[in-house]
Amino acid sequence: MNKTDLIYSIAKRCDIPRKHSRKVVDIIIDHISTSLADGHQVQLLGFGSFETRERAQRKGRNPKTGEEIIIPATRYAVFSPCSEFKDALK
Repeated sequence: MNKTDLIYSIAKRCDIPRKHSRKVVDIIIDHISTSLADGHQVQLLGFGSFETRERAQRKGRNPKTGEEIIIPATRYAVFSPCSEFKDALK
């Protein structure tokens, strides 16, 4: 399922226009992204939680030249499904 499929599914199940469904999905995704960017954890009961983690600066190699380079520290998002969600996949 992709974003378009999700929008269509919500519109069909809620009997609302796809235009409204798209707006709802966009707002949810934007709010999750903004909250993570601000350093907050997002928990959706019955689904899971999103949080950010830090990846430390590290050394790497340029595959073409073999030259050692420094890869800067970064933040990345992580999703952890809740137990109910995991059980539903079994």
